[in-house]
Amino acid sequence: MSAPKTTPFHQAHKDAGGKLVDFAGWELPVNYGSQIQEHEAVRTDAGMFDVSHMLISDITGEQAKAWLQKLLANDVAKLSFVGKALYTAMLNDNGGVIDDLIVYRANEAETAYRIVSNAATREKDMAQFTKIGAAFGIEIKPRHDLCMLAVQGPKAIDKLLQLKPEWAEQVRALKPFQGVDLGDNWFVARTGYTGEDGVEVMLPENHANEFFKQLQSVGVQPCGLGARDTLRMEAGMNLYGHDMDDDTSPLQAGMGWTVDLKDESRDFVGKAPLVALKNQGVDVKQVGLLLETRGVLREGMEVVTPHGTGVITSGTFSPSLKQSIAIARVPVATENSAQVDIRGTLTDVRVLRLPFVRNGQKQFD
Repeated sequence: MSAPKTTPFHQAHKDAGGKLVDFAGWELPVNYGSQIQEHEAVRTDAGMFDVSHMLISDITGEQAKAWLQKLLANDVAKLSFVGKALYTAMLNDNGGVIDDLIVYRANEAETAYRIVSNAATREKDMAQFTKIGAAFGIEIKPRHDLCMLAVQGPKAIDKLLQLKPEWAEQVRALKPFQGVDLGDNWFVARTGYTGEDGVEVMLPENHANEFFKQLQSVGVQPCGLGARDTLRMEAGMNLYGHDMDDDTSPLQAGMGWTVDLKDESRDFVGKAPLVALKNQGVDVKQVGLLLETRGVLREGMEVVTPHGTGVITSGTFSPSLKQSIAIARVPVATENSAQVDIRGTLTDVRVLRLPFVRNGQKQFD
């Protein structure tokens, strides 16, 4: 088995005391000493995550827009100006999710786009890009020369701009799901995976360690995979391979809002089975579960309801709520309560709409 790959921030992680683990074939920090402290920094101040294992691909070609309209379940026609971002699923022929990704419009002519996709699905993503792209004559350029750092939290943008005051006007003008090219291969997008304000910064790999240490110097907390997972779960955000996969329709995984069927003439990969499922009626839905007694909800546990059984797709202990939470797929008729089989004992849980926490605030009574 080959050794895990490293990102351009590898030395910065070691210098900051990161505990490195193998994640999807990449050596990344799980924490820097205290996962709880890192989680709380993002909820109250600012933290940063190395997300360079994700794949940045630049797409060019006269038919780039048409290719993306064929490839993706959401419609890039919504990208009404340069820098606008779109979250979408990329489906297989059976309507299952190959990956979830973000696509940015990169020029006025709609002939250039940037895609950011997941690490664990890198090879099958590229295979699908290439397979569907063959008929459209597009060029796909993986940007292995770039790295990516997510700076997240209520004070993230202020702290970033302490270092880069020359960016202030452009970065402060960004609304969520917008990005801006700042020149010299620096790109800042107001996106993230934590349920907090903040940005994701793409930058040349030779600036990685210096940029990381500069952010540390203005009080941005380095954060690992552990905090990233608890933050995204509180925010009700799916993780590929857990809350969705090749065998799960976006309609079953709380991603119906990422599917655009408005343009009936647009035929995208996986559309027919998706429409068929929608017409027959989806029999499951995605919900949040809250355990109000002791214990921890774990992925794979069975959820028991009067309408049949479901399953927990992600579970953890929530540092913000001080209770265990889960994302689950349950029968569509499930209402406010259910039970989870915790080591053979049926235990009561509350059924909630996601998210649990957004912008530091609890989202339920």
